[in-house]
Amino acid sequence: MKAAVFERVGRMVVREVPDPACDAGGIVVRVKACGICGSDARNFRAGLRTGATGQVMGHEIAGVVERAGAACTRFHEGDALAVAPDVSCGACRFCARGLVNLCLEHRMIGTHWPGGFAEMLALPGEVMERGIVHPIPAGLDFRHAALAEPLSSVLAAQETAGIGPGRSVAVFGDGPVGCMHVQIARWRGASPVILAGRRRLALAAAFHPDLAVNVASEDPVPAIRRATDGRGVDVAIIATPAAESQEQGIGCVDKRGTVVLFGGLPRGDPFARLHANRIHYDELRVVGSFSYTAREHAEALEAIRDGRVTADALISRVVPLEGIVEAIRDSERGKVLKVIVDPWM
Repeated sequence: MKAAVFERVGRMVVREVPDPACDAGGIVVRVKACGICGSDARNFRAGLRTGATGQVMGHEIAGVVERAGAACTRFHEGDALAVAPDVSCGACRFCARGLVNLCLEHRMIGTHWPGGFAEMLALPGEVMERGIVHPIPAGLDFRHAALAEPLSSVLAAQETAGIGPGRSVAVFGDGPVGCMHVQIARWRGASPVILAGRRRLALAAAFHPDLAVNVASEDPVPAIRRATDGRGVDVAIIATPAAESQEQGIGCVDKRGTVVLFGGLPRGDPFARLHANRIHYDELRVVGSFSYTAREHAEALEAIRDGRVTADALISRVVPLEGIVEAIRDSERGKVLKVIVDPWM
């Protein structure tokens, strides 16, 4: 089969690789769609966190069961399914509390196992038992179903932040995840919903934020405060890997507001300077939000089917395997939102 193989930092090559094997408890998936994530771009530029090379990346996956092992009873040949990358151990103290995203032995498809930038993908029995795999709801397009993976994180973060009717929200980051945050916050009843971005605000206009602030030309903190009668928003979601945005999030929330650190900072520079006195005296809540559980992934599939996010507006382009590197570059330049890879194009 064909696969896009990450050979080393800055180099990904499409070549023939052996067809994946199917163990007794596992399945082989014919990949119909796999989204390119911001973390794929980061790994392409900086390397996988395990240091592995010769790996197939890609973790926003939708496809069809090609083969099922003799001991696999959940899925059968021809079933349509969506796959999320996280695989937990099921035994550590966090798994025991249902916090599988914080598993002490947390592993991922596309990092520890070959991912979805290939014509086919093996999900061994261990992944089927401890990973996140769901049937695609009837009528849902494969390309749309692949969006369930990033949307799962959005749903989990907004649940953590308590976003609902009567709450005001500022989203920092105008990429596909930021656009998802805008739509889900509005669906949850928040108002106003403000988007602060830099290079993709024209693309993000399709998601109709109540206010869009271009941080390249305007300080977002006073702009957000003006839009909220000087109070600031109840929740700021920092969906961009920028320390400056985290600092601005502290500045734009009201007293007792919540700042959600949704996007991780670069591994080589992971620190931000947060206004500790504002956090202390105004009783702000600064929380991290990483990944999700199987519950949010199932909900994300339903949310896409029900139109809570406009999937077509999120997908800027569909490319073959040979188009991955160019798509990563265009994403970094702000030319696209979500790019979906179709390995069979």
